[in-house]
Amino acid sequence: MRIIIPMAGIGSRLKPHTLTVPKPLTLIAGKPIVQRLVEEIVSVVGQKVTQIGFIIGPASKGFPENTESQLINIAHELGAEAQVFIQEEPLGTAHAIYQARTLLDGPCVIAFADTLFKADFTLNNSYDGVIWVKKVTNPEQFGVVKLHDGVITDFIEKPKDFISDLAIIGIYYFKEAERIRFEIDYLMENKIKGRGGEYQLTDALENLKRKGARFVPGTVSDWMDNGNKTVTVQTNSKILDYAQKSGKNLVDPTVVLDNATIIPPCYIGKGVVLKDSTVGPYVSIGDNSTITHSTLTNSLLQNEVSIRNANLDNAMIGNKVTFDGNFTSVSLGDFSELK
Repeated sequence: MRIIIPMAGIGSRLKPHTLTVPKPLTLIAGKPIVQRLVEEIVSVVGQKVTQIGFIIGPASKGFPENTESQLINIAHELGAEAQVFIQEEPLGTAHAIYQARTLLDGPCVIAFADTLFKADFTLNNSYDGVIWVKKVTNPEQFGVVKLHDGVITDFIEKPKDFISDLAIIGIYYFKEAERIRFEIDYLMENKIKGRGGEYQLTDALENLKRKGARFVPGTVSDWMDNGNKTVTVQTNSKILDYAQKSGKNLVDPTVVLDNATIIPPCYIGKGVVLKDSTVGPYVSIGDNSTITHSTLTNSLLQNEVSIRNANLDNAMIGNKVTFDGNFTSVSLGDFSELK
């Protein structure tokens, strides 16, 4: 089994947090989004994953030099070999997958690193593949599928008129991935572009279906977005809830409490100092951070953050940030917010 993770998008809706850290490497409860994604896939597919292909953007698009090493380490922790591919230009979903075409052989999961999910994968090998979907209220913003007798009959990219409310969440299983490779190759070689002037995976899937391939929908119990600050903070809260229900302790033993209270569920990283503060519920604090004279709820903080004299809710704070609620001198970069 192979996994391919397209993750070359710049995450413009999550700025300023993605100006220095690619969105898939943003920490949610102490782990990068992409790591949580591949861990979830590995835990449910029921097959040995031997290779993971990551498709990233170039350094000029905000992907730091250590991105490749981080991704290799994530794969190695799961017992898999990593390959990292570069998508120089954002020319669509099929174009992204095309960068990793050498891995499209045999059973393969393709999962876009935009969202996290909870699902019970059932890889029914009597069909050619599984496309995971979820009912949505705004199908015009997604690729959707139509069904007949439980089998997918149509793939439509962002329909202007209502066709279906079953949105493709960006996770696909192919029993024989070389077949989708052939269809993507055909799109690229013949410069067949879909909606938005880009090479769309839904077009390759539609071509494959016309040749007799049969796909069935897989459903997810939860689909968690990371598109902007508000929904990313909400995703952090859901991940903390799942961790608490599974009995995981997310407070590192090195945490120093000085007249401070933690209200679970919370993730508190290594070397964190909490002084004269109340933290939680639904707060994640990255490594080597210090919180003093503050109250934090429903917030997501990255590493090496210093917070003083603050009352924060629904907050997302990046790496190495210093915030004093009694500020008089301010230095804020592009896309920053104080509300």
